Order: sequence, then C-alpha cells, then structure tokens
Amino acid sequence: MKREFSSADQAASAKPLVLRTAGTGLGRALAATFKRDLLAVARRPGDALTPLMFFAMVITLFPLGISPDADQLALIAPGILWVAALLAALLSLDGLFRADHDDGTLEQLMLTPHPLAVLMLAKVAVHWLVTGVPLALLAPLLGLTLALPEGSYLVLSASVVLGSACISLIGAIGAALTVGLARGGMLLALIVLPLFMPILIFASGAIVAVIEGGPWLAHLAILGAFLCGALMLAPLAIAASLRVSLHG
Repeated sequence: MKREFSSADQAASAKPLVLRTAGTGLGRALAATFKRDLLAVARRPGDALTPLMFFAMVITLFPLGISPDADQLALIAPGILWVAALLAALLSLDGLFRADHDDGTLEQLMLTPHPLAVLMLAKVAVHWLVTGVPLALLAPLLGLTLALPEGSYLVLSASVVLGSACISLIGAIGAALTVGLARGGMLLALIVLPLFMPILIFASGAIVAVIEGGPWLAHLAILGAFLCGALMLAPLAIAASLRVSLHG
C-alpha cells in the first residue's frame, strides 16, 4: 500500500512538470520564430525599406500633382495619408510567407507539436514591427508636407499603429491563401482590400475628427475593437489557410 501511494503521488506531481515543460517549449518556439524572422529582415533590409519609400514617394507627389495650397492639402490629407499607408502595407504582404514556403520552413512549422496559429502570430508581429511601426513614425513627418494641423499628429500615429496591426493580421490571411501561387499579388489585393475598408474609414475619420474638433477617441476605440477581434480570429484563419494552400 505504501508503494502504491508513492507511485500515485509521483504521477500526480509529474503532471504540473509536464505542463510547465510544454509551456516553456511553446515560448521557446515563439521566440525562435520571432528571432528568425527579424534576422531574415536584417539580411534583406530592402524588403523593409520598400514600403516606407513607396509611402514617402506617394505623399510627396500629391502637393506637386494637386496644389501647394495649404488649406486644400489639409482638407484631403487624412485620406491621402491613410490610402498611401494602406497600399504601402499591402505592398509587403505578398512576401510574408513566400520565402518560408520556398525553402520549406512552413512545412517544418506544420510538423512541430506547437499550435501553428500561435507560431504564425509571431511572424505577423515581426511584419507589423518592420512595416506598421515605421509607417506610424514616418506619417507625422509626411503630414507636414500636406499641411496637416499640428494637433493631429499624435492621433495620426495612433491610428496608424492600430490600423497597421489590423492590416498585418487580416492581410496575412490573404497572404496564406495565395502563398502557393506563382503570381498571387493581384489576387491577394482583391481578397484583402475589401476587408481593409472599415479600417480606412475609421482611421481617417479619427484624423478628420481631430481637425474639426470632434470626438476622435471613439474612432480609435473602434480600431482597438477591430484589433482585438483580429488577434483572436486571424491566427486561426491564417493556420487554416496555410494548410489549404500547402495540402489542399
């Protein structure tokens, strides 16, 4: 009886250890995926700089093509800034999983015991850090060229931070669906652009509300709600889309 109790006690005490080990393994896998993607970006800095250069070029062309009048530019600045930011983020989405698909990394990630949806969340986080955050920092500087009022710069950056995170999560679903196609860029745009419209409306609406002295916080709150929903649902959709693309 004493031996049986001892064996049962050891089995019961081993369960928390297994759970802790599994949690540690998932954390290490997340950190390794995150670090690997950051190193890949560091080896190919042109991939990260291209969206920023596109964003800057589009914004600087508008005063030349429309009018240098400050009042006219300030009127259309919120829409211009956000359309350019959306297209710049879309430009980088096609390559989100492309390199990993070509070298077989996606197949290896699917064979790991860790949830694919969680690992994909790490890859999306890297995409947002190297695309969305720089766009948010660059947007106020380019807002100067469009005569955007000074009091709207903070709201502009906040809207780009929240909106670009939603774009990275939602856009990754389209990138996962088209990763197996040789030229999936146009199809990717057709899939995800309609889904980006609510983000564009509320993000640019926040900047317009600041300029007009209206309630701008509600627009950012809605963007935050979009982000919470995307964080819960998008990783599962990304994982399912990758399985469909790679295994049919």
